[in-house]
Amino acid sequence: MADATRTPDTAGGADRAVPPGTASAPATPATGRPDRPDPLAGHTGAVAAHPYDRMAWRDTYAQSAALRELDAELGARHAHAADLLADAFLAAYLAAPRVREPAEMAPSRLLNRQVVAELAASPESAALRRETVGDPYAAALAVLAQAAALRLLLERTARAQRAAERAEAARGDAGHSAPTVAGTAQRGGATAGPPQAAGAAGGAPAVGAAGSAPAGGEAARRAAAAAAQALEAAAPGIRAAARTATAQAARVTREEAALTRAWGVGHGELERMPYEQRAGLAERLRTSRLARWAELIGRFRQMADGERARKVEHANGELIGVTLGDDLSRVLPSELAHLGLPELRAVFAARYAAGELMLYDSRGEQTTGRGAVVACVDTSHSMYEEGPGGITREAWSKACALALLDQARHARRDFVGILFSAADKLRVFRFPADRPAPAERVLEFAETFLGGGTSYQAPLSAATDLLAEEFDAAARGRGDIVLITDDECGVSEEWTRHWREARHRLGFRLFGLAVGAPPATAPGSVLEALCDNLRSIEDLTDVRAAADLFRLI
Repeated sequence: MADATRTPDTAGGADRAVPPGTASAPATPATGRPDRPDPLAGHTGAVAAHPYDRMAWRDTYAQSAALRELDAELGARHAHAADLLADAFLAAYLAAPRVREPAEMAPSRLLNRQVVAELAASPESAALRRETVGDPYAAALAVLAQAAALRLLLERTARAQRAAERAEAARGDAGHSAPTVAGTAQRGGATAGPPQAAGAAGGAPAVGAAGSAPAGGEAARRAAAAAAQALEAAAPGIRAAARTATAQAARVTREEAALTRAWGVGHGELERMPYEQRAGLAERLRTSRLARWAELIGRFRQMADGERARKVEHANGELIGVTLGDDLSRVLPSELAHLGLPELRAVFAARYAAGELMLYDSRGEQTTGRGAVVACVDTSHSMYEEGPGGITREAWSKACALALLDQARHARRDFVGILFSAADKLRVFRFPADRPAPAERVLEFAETFLGGGTSYQAPLSAATDLLAEEFDAAARGRGDIVLITDDECGVSEEWTRHWREARHRLGFRLFGLAVGAPPATAPGSVLEALCDNLRSIEDLTDVRAAADLFRLI
């Protein structure tokens, strides 16, 4: 459907193009100058909104093929579907939407007004607006989520809409002197909904049409009364459908917001995305292989964030003894006493230079890593197996790796994700600290699964090469490698020798996570020999099993 819909021109019966949902000013009167609207014609937009807010609707409509398709579909059964969609959008987009009084509306739009008033007054609307206020994409998503309820509602209210159209036509024929539908309904005791205190459906006394009708106005009055009666009969169904539509929209928008948060996509990043790119990303997140593990990924990230809050740099912690070193903040008083004797000051200086001062030894949580964080994730066939709770080893490993990505970015450290299986199967994903981490690239890292056997040498060699490159280029050492696997494999003696030399030169640490309690954790295993810190993950539903990892890295 084109971006402009066709609405009847009451001045001459011809069609005129109007941008969808923008005709909120009173409609053109049957008589008088067309550039001076007649207030009696009534508004075509039920939600009173600033022009900038309506501009947000127009821009979103122009970008969303789904909205245009919905407009075309609903327009086949409801002539004013575009206005209805615009009002539904504004009801979700505005923080405190104000629904116009019935007497302000064009008779043909009173059904729209009734629907939107019920949407705004629904108990679920507050929960919906928590996700949609000020966010055009989320407001459009809410409209699309309400599509099924709107289709059914328009089918069931077709009689009321036809009556409203006849009332508007009769009113035009009578020269705008007949009572409005809203005014007729009120004088007849009809109530289209609960009293309108804060945007709820209901009526106020009609303005400008309360007097007696001249000749020819009787038909308009009868048409208005019939329309009011039809609208009153449809009110309970409209109210129920509006509650259903709002509840569905709240659920859909809440789930999508939770999904993007779980995958680490920030709200600021989403706001900068064009509509179609954001819609495509949301669809990809929903259909990703790991989409059903979004809750696990979110829990991992929350746990890691909490562990970061517990981490204290340079913490003295618990005093456990005496050691040697050059940290003057922990030097023993007996050593400081040497500075009071001129003849011992040189001895103090020599021992300080050699790192042999006696210091208090303490055990605390300290940050030691400064180089890149490298996550080597096993994607061999066995990682696809499910553990407790139906969680696959791959899902747990990828969730942990994504939390490590957050950890690295929080500490302004580079992150590298290395996916491996057999010796000839390797994928490297680099996320430099000084550049954004595109959501599409993060998702590609999470979705990639290589299959095959398992080789430690290929990923660990790639990791040490990356740390060596960083060390040589930026003089940053003390990187951290996290190896996540469920298998045990051998390494050659020559490779082991090169590995030890690289570790001595670069000063990195290797953390091992044996997922699913494999034999890799057995005493004397290769993994135990390689790792500085090795732990077995038996319960894949427990993200706390790796909690201390995020305090150490």
